[in-house]
Amino acid sequence: MTHPIELYFWPTPNGLKISIALEEMELPYVLKPVAIGKGDQFKPEFMAISPNNRMPAIVDPDGPGGKSISVFESGPILQYLARKSGKFYPSDERKRVEIDEWVAWQIANVGPMFGQASHFRNYAPNLVDDPEKIAYSVARYNNEVNRLLGVLERRLTGRDFIVDEYSIADIASYPWVKIAQVFNQDMSNFPNVQAWLDRIAGRPAVQKGAKVGAELRKPPPAPGSAEQKEAAKALFGQTAASVSAAIKSAN
Repeated sequence: MTHPIELYFWPTPNGLKISIALEEMELPYVLKPVAIGKGDQFKPEFMAISPNNRMPAIVDPDGPGGKSISVFESGPILQYLARKSGKFYPSDERKRVEIDEWVAWQIANVGPMFGQASHFRNYAPNLVDDPEKIAYSVARYNNEVNRLLGVLERRLTGRDFIVDEYSIADIASYPWVKIAQVFNQDMSNFPNVQAWLDRIAGRPAVQKGAKVGAELRKPPPAPGSAEQKEAAKALFGQTAASVSAAIKSAN
């Protein structure tokens, strides 16, 4: 009997990477929402799966040797699911190394830089009373988003997908790159990227995976609202001591 994979998830680009992958790989799964704006990521039962108190994470009851396994961090999750399903991660070592490079590129660059661009646009103006610093930060990370789009534009010259054939490298980057226009990026400057986005968006499994958790999605909370302050406390400015306190309060 096959048991569904448990997906610990919130509908952010990092979470959507995994829902899209599960749909593409036709692996059965059950959703376990982690309301990151309310501090669910500090609950001990989640921390046991994801010690970095970040989603996504998975638990596969039918792991190696038929024993349950948990995996945290989106890159290793994608690699694990691809090996398990035998899809979108060829066995040829040269191709696999190339895919790993671009998965790492997304994790180390696209996610953090797009994430910082989002942070300073949606949260920081209400956290720091210094408009000039905020304007600098917004420009800094919007420029980095632009630079990374240029990297991808060059890579996609003459290619339909990042490593020639559709792979977990594309799944990793797609949910982030699709929101580039939010950061005032003119996608007409990146025709290869836009064609790649359109190509992936046309895949039925991507369409299904991208809708997962739609009922959980909300716009950013209003500036200065109690909800915004609660979310900022749960999401930003954490230290080792504050995380320990959050874990205790979640018990």
